[in-house]
Amino acid sequence: MNYIPESRRDLIEDNVRAYAYLATTMDDGSPQVTPVWFNTEGELILINSAKGRIKDHNIRSRLSVALLIADPKDPHRYVQVRGRIVGITEEGALEHISTLATKYRGRPWTPVSGQVRVIYQLLPEHVSTK
Repeated sequence: MNYIPESRRDLIEDNVRAYAYLATTMDDGSPQVTPVWFNTEGELILINSAKGRIKDHNIRSRLSVALLIADPKDPHRYVQVRGRIVGITEEGALEHISTLATKYRGRPWTPVSGQVRVIYQLLPEHVSTK
């Protein structure tokens, strides 16, 4: 994660439950923001959601997104990432959401009947901090 300044790398570590806020764009051009769970893999930030949700539609229509990761102890300390989604896959998504549920809730995910989980791979292009 070389793109994240050293002073904010703690916010993306798996043992820190920092929430992220994902900004996508609606069909009419207006912004849409959703809190999301995330983790990282190499230089990518992985986000998981259910297929068919508003953010899923927005991401599939427009791959540019922004993500703000806030310090759980000080919400005025954050890192903002702007970039594009370079991968969308259902493969391994149920296992991924279970990993995230364990990180954020302390227990594995309970699958929802009929729900299809999706992993979005965010490649950061611009990073800023506060």
